Amino acid sequence: MRYSALSIVLNGLTGNRRWQPAWASPAPKPHYDVVIVGGGGHGLATAYYLAKEFGLSNVAVLEKSWIGSGNIGRNTTIIRSNYLLPGNNPFYELSLKLWEGLEQDFNFNAMVSQRGIYNLYHSDGQRDAYTRRGNTMHLDGAGAELIGREALRERLPYLDFDNARFPIKGALYHARGGTVRHDAVAWGYARGASQRGVDIIPHCEVTGIRREGGRVTGVETTRGFIGAGKVALATAGSSSLTAKMAGLTLPMESHVLQAFVTEGLKPLIDTVITYGAGHFYVSQSDKGGLVFGGDIDGYNSYAQRGNLATVENVAEAGVAMIPSLSRLRVLRSWGGIMDMSMDGSPIIDRTDLDNLYLNSGWCYGGFKATPGSGFCFAHLLARGAPHPVAAAFRLDRFRRGFLIDEKGVGAQPNLH
Repeated sequence: MRYSALSIVLNGLTGNRRWQPAWASPAPKPHYDVVIVGGGGHGLATAYYLAKEFGLSNVAVLEKSWIGSGNIGRNTTIIRSNYLLPGNNPFYELSLKLWEGLEQDFNFNAMVSQRGIYNLYHSDGQRDAYTRRGNTMHLDGAGAELIGREALRERLPYLDFDNARFPIKGALYHARGGTVRHDAVAWGYARGASQRGVDIIPHCEVTGIRREGGRVTGVETTRGFIGAGKVALATAGSSSLTAKMAGLTLPMESHVLQAFVTEGLKPLIDTVITYGAGHFYVSQSDKGGLVFGGDIDGYNSYAQRGNLATVENVAEAGVAMIPSLSRLRVLRSWGGIMDMSMDGSPIIDRTDLDNLYLNSGWCYGGFKATPGSGFCFAHLLARGAPHPVAAAFRLDRFRRGFLIDEKGVGAQPNLH
Protein backbone atom coordinates (compact mmCIF):
# COMPACT_ATOMS: atom_id res chain seq x y z
CA MET A 1 0.00 0.00 0.00
CA ARG A 2 1.31 3.41 -0.96
CA TYR A 3 0.63 6.09 1.62
CA SER A 4 -1.20 9.20 0.42
CA ALA A 5 -3.81 11.69 1.56
CA LEU A 6 -6.41 9.63 -0.32
CA SER A 7 -5.43 6.41 1.48
CA ILE A 8 -5.77 8.17 4.85
CA VAL A 9 -9.27 9.41 3.96
CA LEU A 10 -10.44 6.04 2.61
CA ASN A 11 -9.12 4.14 5.62
CA GLY A 12 -10.70 6.69 7.95
CA LEU A 13 -14.07 6.08 6.31
CA THR A 14 -13.74 2.33 6.93
CA GLY A 15 -12.74 2.61 10.58
CA ASN A 16 -9.02 2.20 9.86
CA ARG A 17 -9.46 -1.57 9.60
CA ARG A 18 -7.74 -1.97 6.23
CA TRP A 19 -4.24 -0.84 7.16
CA GLN A 20 -1.64 -3.51 6.54
CA PRO A 21 1.55 -4.05 8.60
CA ALA A 22 4.26 -1.65 7.44
CA TRP A 23 6.69 -4.52 6.88
CA ALA A 24 6.62 -8.30 6.95
CA SER A 25 8.54 -10.33 9.56
CA PRO A 26 8.98 -13.75 7.95
CA ALA A 27 10.81 -16.75 9.35
CA PRO A 28 14.47 -16.74 8.32
CA LYS A 29 15.45 -18.70 5.23
CA PRO A 30 18.38 -21.15 5.34
CA HIS A 31 20.58 -18.94 3.17
CA TYR A 32 20.78 -15.36 1.88
CA ASP A 33 23.06 -13.56 -0.53
CA VAL A 34 23.62 -10.89 2.13
CA VAL A 35 22.95 -11.07 5.87
CA ILE A 36 23.01 -7.71 7.64
CA VAL A 37 23.59 -7.98 11.38
CA GLY A 38 21.86 -5.06 13.09
CA GLY A 39 18.37 -3.73 12.45
CA GLY A 40 19.10 -0.12 13.32
CA GLY A 41 19.14 2.81 10.95
CA HIS A 42 22.35 1.87 9.15
CA GLY A 43 21.44 -1.77 8.71
CA LEU A 44 17.94 -0.99 7.45
CA ALA A 45 19.18 1.77 5.13
CA THR A 46 21.79 -0.62 3.70
CA ALA A 47 19.12 -3.22 2.98
CA TYR A 48 16.84 -0.61 1.40
CA TYR A 49 19.50 0.69 -0.99
CA LEU A 50 20.74 -2.82 -1.79
CA ALA A 51 17.27 -3.64 -3.05
CA LYS A 52 16.33 -0.29 -4.57
CA GLU A 53 19.61 0.84 -6.14
CA PHE A 54 21.41 -2.44 -6.81
CA GLY A 55 18.60 -4.97 -7.30
CA LEU A 56 19.69 -7.32 -4.49
CA SER A 57 16.63 -8.55 -2.59
CA ASN A 58 17.78 -11.93 -1.24
CA VAL A 59 18.84 -10.02 1.87
CA ALA A 60 18.04 -10.47 5.56
CA VAL A 61 18.28 -7.89 8.34
CA LEU A 62 18.73 -9.54 11.74
CA GLU A 63 17.82 -7.54 14.84
CA LYS A 64 18.15 -8.93 18.37
CA SER A 65 15.21 -6.86 19.65
CA TRP A 66 12.37 -4.98 17.99
CA ILE A 67 12.95 -2.67 15.04
CA GLY A 68 13.86 0.80 16.27
CA SER A 69 14.87 -0.35 19.75
CA GLY A 70 18.46 0.88 19.63
CA ASN A 71 20.19 4.18 18.93
CA ILE A 72 18.05 4.89 15.86
CA GLY A 73 14.94 5.18 18.04
CA ARG A 74 16.48 7.31 20.79
CA ASN A 75 18.79 10.14 19.82
CA THR A 76 18.80 13.91 19.48
CA THR A 77 17.63 13.67 15.83
CA ILE A 78 20.08 16.24 14.39
CA ILE A 79 21.16 16.15 10.73
CA ARG A 80 23.92 18.33 9.31
CA SER A 81 26.78 18.62 6.84
CA ASN A 82 29.09 21.12 8.53
CA TYR A 83 32.35 19.18 8.61
CA LEU A 84 35.85 20.35 7.74
CA LEU A 85 38.07 17.52 6.51
CA PRO A 86 38.03 16.13 2.96
CA GLY A 87 37.23 12.61 4.15
CA ASN A 88 34.13 13.73 6.05
CA ASN A 89 32.48 16.69 4.33
CA PRO A 90 31.68 15.08 0.93
CA PHE A 91 30.23 12.05 2.68
CA TYR A 92 27.97 14.02 5.02
CA GLU A 93 26.91 16.27 2.14
CA LEU A 94 25.79 13.17 0.23
CA SER A 95 23.90 12.04 3.31
CA LEU A 96 22.21 15.42 3.70
CA LYS A 97 21.12 15.38 0.06
CA LEU A 98 19.58 11.96 0.63
CA TRP A 99 17.78 13.32 3.70
CA GLU A 100 16.33 16.13 1.60
CA GLY A 101 14.58 13.70 -0.74
CA LEU A 102 14.07 10.83 1.69
CA GLU A 103 10.34 11.13 2.40
CA GLN A 104 9.42 11.16 -1.29
CA ASP A 105 11.90 8.36 -1.95
CA PHE A 106 10.54 5.81 0.53
CA ASN A 107 6.97 7.21 0.80
CA PHE A 108 6.98 7.75 4.55
CA ASN A 109 6.64 10.88 6.66
CA ALA A 110 9.98 11.14 8.47
CA MET A 111 9.26 14.74 9.52
CA VAL A 112 12.44 16.13 7.94
CA SER A 113 12.76 19.69 9.27
CA GLN A 114 15.62 21.77 7.87
CA ARG A 115 15.36 24.42 10.54
CA GLY A 116 19.06 25.36 10.49
CA ILE A 117 21.93 24.95 12.94
CA TYR A 118 23.83 27.68 14.80
CA ASN A 119 27.33 26.81 16.06
CA LEU A 120 28.16 29.55 18.58
CA TYR A 121 31.65 31.03 18.88
CA HIS A 122 33.10 32.91 21.85
CA SER A 123 36.54 34.18 20.78
CA ASP A 124 38.35 35.62 17.80
CA GLY A 125 40.25 32.36 17.37
CA GLN A 126 37.06 30.34 17.32
CA ARG A 127 35.57 32.77 14.80
CA ASP A 128 38.56 32.28 12.52
CA ALA A 129 38.25 28.49 12.80
CA TYR A 130 34.57 28.71 11.87
CA THR A 131 35.44 30.97 8.94
CA ARG A 132 37.74 28.26 7.63
CA ARG A 133 35.11 25.60 8.19
CA GLY A 134 32.45 27.70 6.49
CA ASN A 135 34.64 28.21 3.43
CA THR A 136 35.22 24.46 3.23
CA MET A 137 31.48 23.87 3.48
CA HIS A 138 30.91 26.26 0.57
CA LEU A 139 33.46 24.40 -1.54
CA ASP A 140 31.56 21.14 -0.94
CA GLY A 141 28.15 22.69 -1.63
CA ALA A 142 26.90 22.54 1.96
CA GLY A 143 26.51 26.29 2.36
CA ALA A 144 27.35 28.36 5.44
CA GLU A 145 26.94 31.87 6.85
CA LEU A 146 29.02 33.62 9.50
CA ILE A 147 26.74 35.73 11.68
CA GLY A 148 27.91 38.54 13.95
CA ARG A 149 26.87 39.20 17.52
CA GLU A 150 24.12 41.78 16.97
CA ALA A 151 22.52 39.95 14.07
CA LEU A 152 22.54 36.78 16.14
CA ARG A 153 21.00 38.58 19.11
CA GLU A 154 18.03 39.55 16.92
CA ARG A 155 17.51 35.91 15.91
CA LEU A 156 18.18 34.23 19.28
CA PRO A 157 17.51 36.83 22.01
CA TYR A 158 17.25 34.24 24.80
CA LEU A 159 20.97 33.37 24.69
CA ASP A 160 23.32 34.73 27.38
CA PHE A 161 25.42 36.98 25.17
CA ASP A 162 27.15 38.67 28.11
CA ASN A 163 28.29 35.60 30.02
CA ALA A 164 31.30 36.76 32.04
CA ARG A 165 33.53 33.82 31.04
CA PHE A 166 32.18 32.93 27.61
CA PRO A 167 30.48 35.92 25.92
CA ILE A 168 28.79 34.94 22.67
CA LYS A 169 30.38 36.78 19.74
CA GLY A 170 28.53 35.15 16.84
CA ALA A 171 27.80 31.86 15.13
CA LEU A 172 28.38 29.77 12.04
CA TYR A 173 24.96 29.10 10.52
CA HIS A 174 24.20 25.98 8.47
CA ALA A 175 20.75 26.61 6.99
CA ARG A 176 20.23 23.12 5.53
CA GLY A 177 20.80 21.33 8.83
CA GLY A 178 17.95 20.45 11.14
CA THR A 179 16.14 17.49 12.67
CA VAL A 180 14.31 14.33 11.58
CA ARG A 181 11.90 12.07 13.45
CA HIS A 182 14.26 9.27 14.47
CA ASP A 183 11.93 6.27 14.80
CA ALA A 184 10.12 7.22 11.58
CA VAL A 185 13.45 6.78 9.79
CA ALA A 186 13.66 3.18 11.02
CA TRP A 187 10.04 2.49 10.09
CA GLY A 188 10.37 4.05 6.64
CA TYR A 189 13.51 2.15 5.72
CA ALA A 190 12.13 -1.13 7.10
CA ARG A 191 8.92 -0.69 5.13
CA GLY A 192 10.74 0.25 1.93
CA ALA A 193 13.17 -2.66 2.19
CA SER A 194 10.39 -5.15 2.96
CA GLN A 195 8.36 -3.98 -0.04
CA ARG A 196 11.36 -4.79 -2.23
CA GLY A 197 11.73 -8.35 -0.96
CA VAL A 198 14.14 -7.95 1.96
CA ASP A 199 13.41 -10.11 5.03
CA ILE A 200 13.22 -7.99 8.21
CA ILE A 201 13.71 -10.44 11.08
CA PRO A 202 13.40 -8.99 14.62
CA HIS A 203 14.08 -10.92 17.85
CA CYS A 204 16.84 -12.85 16.10
CA GLU A 205 20.08 -12.30 18.01
CA VAL A 206 23.35 -13.27 16.37
CA THR A 207 25.34 -15.40 18.84
CA GLY A 208 28.23 -16.42 16.61
CA ILE A 209 29.80 -16.11 13.18
CA ARG A 210 30.78 -19.33 11.44
CA ARG A 211 33.89 -19.19 9.30
CA GLU A 212 35.97 -21.56 7.23
CA GLY A 213 39.51 -20.35 6.65
CA GLY A 214 39.41 -16.83 5.28
CA ARG A 215 35.66 -16.76 4.59
CA VAL A 216 32.47 -16.50 6.59
CA THR A 217 29.77 -19.08 5.85
CA GLY A 218 26.96 -17.63 7.93
CA VAL A 219 25.78 -16.65 11.40
CA GLU A 220 24.56 -18.55 14.43
CA THR A 221 21.40 -17.01 15.85
CA THR A 222 18.77 -17.65 18.51
CA ARG A 223 16.61 -18.88 15.61
CA GLY A 224 19.18 -21.27 14.19
CA PHE A 225 22.03 -21.07 11.69
CA ILE A 226 21.60 -18.78 8.68
CA GLY A 227 23.97 -19.18 5.75
CA ALA A 228 25.23 -16.13 3.90
CA GLY A 229 27.18 -15.25 0.78
CA LYS A 230 28.22 -12.02 2.52
CA VAL A 231 27.86 -10.88 6.13
CA ALA A 232 27.61 -7.15 6.89
CA LEU A 233 28.05 -5.92 10.46
CA ALA A 234 26.13 -2.75 11.34
CA THR A 235 25.85 -3.05 15.11
CA ALA A 236 26.93 0.42 16.33
CA GLY A 237 28.19 0.30 19.93
CA SER A 238 28.28 -3.50 19.86
CA SER A 239 30.59 -3.62 16.83
CA SER A 240 33.55 -4.82 18.90
CA LEU A 241 31.48 -7.70 20.26
CA THR A 242 30.13 -8.87 16.91
CA ALA A 243 33.52 -8.53 15.23
CA LYS A 244 35.08 -10.62 17.99
CA MET A 245 32.71 -13.46 17.01
CA ALA A 246 34.70 -13.64 13.78
CA GLY A 247 38.04 -13.35 15.57
CA LEU A 248 38.62 -9.65 14.80
CA THR A 249 39.74 -6.87 17.16
CA LEU A 250 38.60 -3.40 16.11
CA PRO A 251 40.35 -0.04 16.75
CA MET A 252 37.49 1.40 18.79
CA GLU A 253 35.89 1.64 22.21
CA SER A 254 32.26 1.63 23.38
CA HIS A 255 31.03 4.59 25.42
CA VAL A 256 27.67 5.79 26.71
CA LEU A 257 26.10 8.97 25.31
CA GLN A 258 23.14 10.38 27.21
CA ALA A 259 20.25 12.32 25.70
CA PHE A 260 17.57 14.27 27.59
CA VAL A 261 14.03 15.57 27.06
CA THR A 262 12.37 18.28 29.14
CA GLU A 263 8.73 18.90 29.91
CA GLY A 264 6.75 20.45 27.06
CA LEU A 265 6.64 24.21 26.66
CA LYS A 266 5.44 26.75 24.15
CA PRO A 267 7.58 27.31 21.03
CA LEU A 268 10.93 28.75 22.11
CA ILE A 269 13.73 27.30 19.99
CA ASP A 270 12.89 26.99 16.30
CA THR A 271 16.36 25.86 15.24
CA VAL A 272 19.29 23.76 16.49
CA ILE A 273 21.95 25.43 18.63
CA THR A 274 25.35 24.14 19.74
CA TYR A 275 27.43 25.76 22.48
CA GLY A 276 30.95 26.75 21.50
CA ALA A 277 32.30 26.94 25.07
CA GLY A 278 31.20 23.43 26.00
CA HIS A 279 29.68 20.37 24.40
CA PHE A 280 25.93 21.05 24.39
CA TYR A 281 23.34 20.93 21.62
CA VAL A 282 19.61 21.55 21.80
CA SER A 283 16.45 21.70 19.67
CA GLN A 284 12.72 21.66 20.41
CA SER A 285 10.53 18.73 19.44
CA ASP A 286 7.06 18.97 17.92
CA LYS A 287 5.62 17.95 21.31
CA GLY A 288 7.26 20.99 22.92
CA GLY A 289 10.02 19.29 24.87
CA LEU A 290 13.60 20.45 24.52
CA VAL A 291 15.84 17.64 23.29
CA PHE A 292 19.49 18.03 24.24
CA GLY A 293 22.76 16.27 24.93
CA GLY A 294 26.46 16.76 25.48
CA ASP A 295 29.58 14.73 26.08
CA ILE A 296 29.82 10.96 26.35
CA ASP A 297 30.29 9.63 29.88
CA GLY A 298 34.00 9.12 29.18
CA TYR A 299 34.53 5.55 30.35
CA ASN A 300 34.09 2.28 28.50
CA SER A 301 30.65 0.73 28.95
CA TYR A 302 27.99 -1.37 27.25
CA ALA A 303 25.27 -0.19 29.66
CA GLN A 304 22.39 1.82 28.20
CA ARG A 305 22.41 4.21 31.13
CA GLY A 306 24.66 7.04 32.22
CA ASN A 307 25.99 8.63 35.39
CA LEU A 308 24.87 11.73 37.25
CA ALA A 309 28.18 13.57 36.87
CA THR A 310 27.59 13.83 33.12
CA VAL A 311 23.99 14.88 33.71
CA GLU A 312 25.28 17.75 35.85
CA ASN A 313 27.92 18.71 33.28
CA VAL A 314 25.41 18.81 30.42
CA ALA A 315 22.91 20.81 32.48
CA GLU A 316 25.57 23.35 33.46
CA ALA A 317 26.53 23.94 29.84
CA GLY A 318 22.89 24.34 28.83
CA VAL A 319 22.12 26.87 31.55
CA ALA A 320 25.30 28.82 30.78
CA MET A 321 24.10 29.19 27.20
CA ILE A 322 20.37 29.74 27.93
CA PRO A 323 19.82 30.73 31.59
CA SER A 324 16.05 30.24 31.38
CA LEU A 325 16.58 26.49 30.98
CA SER A 326 17.17 26.34 34.74
CA ARG A 327 13.40 26.58 35.25
CA LEU A 328 12.62 23.43 33.26
CA ARG A 329 12.20 19.89 34.53
CA VAL A 330 13.86 17.01 32.73
CA LEU A 331 11.29 14.28 32.09
CA ARG A 332 13.53 11.45 30.91
CA SER A 333 16.97 10.51 29.69
CA TRP A 334 18.47 7.60 27.80
CA GLY A 335 21.96 6.28 27.27
CA GLY A 336 23.02 4.89 23.90
CA ILE A 337 26.20 2.94 23.23
CA MET A 338 28.57 4.79 20.89
CA ASP A 339 31.24 2.99 18.86
CA MET A 340 34.05 5.52 19.27
CA SER A 341 36.86 5.06 16.75
CA MET A 342 40.46 6.11 17.31
CA ASP A 343 40.19 9.18 15.07
CA GLY A 344 36.50 10.01 15.54
CA SER A 345 35.54 9.02 11.99
CA PRO A 346 33.67 5.96 10.69
CA ILE A 347 34.70 2.71 9.04
CA ILE A 348 32.95 1.37 5.93
CA ASP A 349 35.11 -1.39 4.56
CA ARG A 350 35.72 -5.05 3.86
CA THR A 351 37.56 -6.84 6.68
CA ASP A 352 40.50 -9.23 6.34
CA LEU A 353 37.93 -12.01 5.91
CA ASP A 354 36.97 -12.11 2.25
CA ASN A 355 33.17 -11.79 2.61
CA LEU A 356 32.81 -10.04 5.99
CA TYR A 357 32.07 -6.29 5.83
CA LEU A 358 32.08 -3.64 8.53
CA ASN A 359 30.07 -0.46 9.13
CA SER A 360 31.05 1.11 12.46
CA GLY A 361 32.93 3.85 14.33
CA TRP A 362 30.24 6.50 13.99
CA CYS A 363 30.91 8.19 17.33
CA TYR A 364 28.44 11.10 17.65
CA GLY A 365 27.61 11.15 13.93
CA GLY A 366 25.60 7.97 13.48
CA PHE A 367 22.08 9.33 13.04
CA LYS A 368 22.90 12.14 10.63
CA ALA A 369 24.87 9.66 8.52
CA THR A 370 22.07 7.10 8.19
CA PRO A 371 21.16 7.58 4.48
CA GLY A 372 24.75 8.15 3.35
CA SER A 373 26.03 5.21 5.38
CA GLY A 374 23.37 2.87 4.03
CA PHE A 375 23.93 3.98 0.44
CA CYS A 376 27.73 3.68 0.61
CA PHE A 377 27.66 0.37 2.48
CA ALA A 378 25.21 -1.04 -0.07
CA HIS A 379 27.53 0.15 -2.86
CA LEU A 380 30.45 -1.67 -1.23
CA LEU A 381 28.45 -4.88 -0.75
CA ALA A 382 26.99 -4.87 -4.26
CA ARG A 383 29.97 -3.64 -6.28
CA GLY A 384 32.84 -4.90 -4.16
CA ALA A 385 34.42 -1.42 -4.24
CA PRO A 386 33.94 1.60 -1.96
CA HIS A 387 31.75 4.49 -3.01
CA PRO A 388 33.97 7.49 -3.93
CA VAL A 389 32.78 9.67 -1.03
CA ALA A 390 33.45 6.86 1.49
CA ALA A 391 36.79 5.75 0.08
CA ALA A 392 38.67 7.35 2.99
CA PHE A 393 36.80 5.31 5.60
CA ARG A 394 39.11 2.32 5.24
CA LEU A 395 39.76 0.01 8.17
CA ASP A 396 43.51 -0.01 7.58
CA ARG A 397 43.90 3.78 7.74
CA PHE A 398 45.01 3.54 11.37
CA ARG A 399 47.90 1.28 10.37
CA ARG A 400 48.72 3.40 7.30
CA GLY A 401 48.64 6.72 9.15
CA PHE A 402 45.76 8.26 7.15
CA LEU A 403 43.62 9.37 10.08
CA ILE A 404 40.54 11.58 9.67
CA ASP A 405 40.76 13.47 12.96
CA GLU A 406 38.13 16.21 12.75
CA LYS A 407 38.84 17.54 16.25
CA GLY A 408 42.62 17.08 16.18
CA VAL A 409 42.78 15.38 19.57
CA GLY A 410 44.74 12.26 18.61
CA ALA A 411 44.06 8.57 19.11
CA GLN A 412 41.91 8.84 22.23
CA PRO A 413 38.36 7.72 21.48
CA ASN A 414 36.67 9.33 24.47
CA LEU A 415 37.83 12.79 23.31
CA HIS A 416 36.18 12.56 19.90
